[in-house]
Amino acid sequence: MPVDVVVIAASAPGSGSTTPECDTVMGLAGVNSCTTWTLTTRNDGNNSAANSDIRNAEFVYFAGGDQCDYADWKGTALQNSVKSVVAKGGGSGGGSAGHHINSAVVYDACGGSVTTDEALYDPYDPAITFTTGMFSWPNYAGTINDSHFVTRDRMGRTMAFVARAIEDGLTTGGAAWGVGVDDGGSLFIDKNGLATAAGADTFVVLGDHRPEQADPDRYLTYDDYKIWRLRPGGTYDFKNRPTCGYYLRSVVDGVPDRDLYNGTPVTNCG
Repeated sequence: MPVDVVVIAASAPGSGSTTPECDTVMGLAGVNSCTTWTLTTRNDGNNSAANSDIRNAEFVYFAGGDQCDYADWKGTALQNSVKSVVAKGGGSGGGSAGHHINSAVVYDACGGSVTTDEALYDPYDPAITFTTGMFSWPNYAGTINDSHFVTRDRMGRTMAFVARAIEDGLTTGGAAWGVGVDDGGSLFIDKNGLATAAGADTFVVLGDHRPEQADPDRYLTYDDYKIWRLRPGGTYDFKNRPTCGYYLRSVVDGVPDRDLYNGTPVTNCG
């Protein structure tokens, strides 16, 4: 069945087409229409025409930009409109900032961006701020998305985000999952929670215990993150989360192990 897509952006592109995402989407098979809404203020989240289009869509795509702008729509009609699309069997996703906003715990960057070095040296750096309760997608609890993952060397900062989420009780059960997608990659999650990587690698970074050290103005120490590297075509079951196929990496006094992006699995999955 052909689908109708709505692209949501918080700012207009700096150059070129005013609807670059729709320009690409309309070249895909099975797309009936694509509409772009550029909403630049919190109150725009209550724009009745935009919300009507969103509710009538089968897929909502958040464009890149600044995820703090998207987090500002928490509590507006737009939040519930996007939820209604998923509730009826549709989808939600996005690129860069749009990827961030779709996780259970959102690194919102409202205090500015943070690098891996900064986050590992102080997991309570003022630039590390989170939004929770924006979206809670089925089978995707406890997640913190990150983008431009290998290209900008963001494994370390995702490790810090995971440690913070556990330490601050932002997730339940004493565990959190970082989900990092590299440039040129996508992660597709079906209605049963099965995620498939495409285009480039995706990494799932599990912290399943409290950090050994995570305090303001102190280096992070965390033993044995469990890391899954999903090459294109690789899968991860977010509904029945695996207990095999991962390699281990640690951070001691702000210094991570070497070779964070490669490792031999401790256990194989059959």
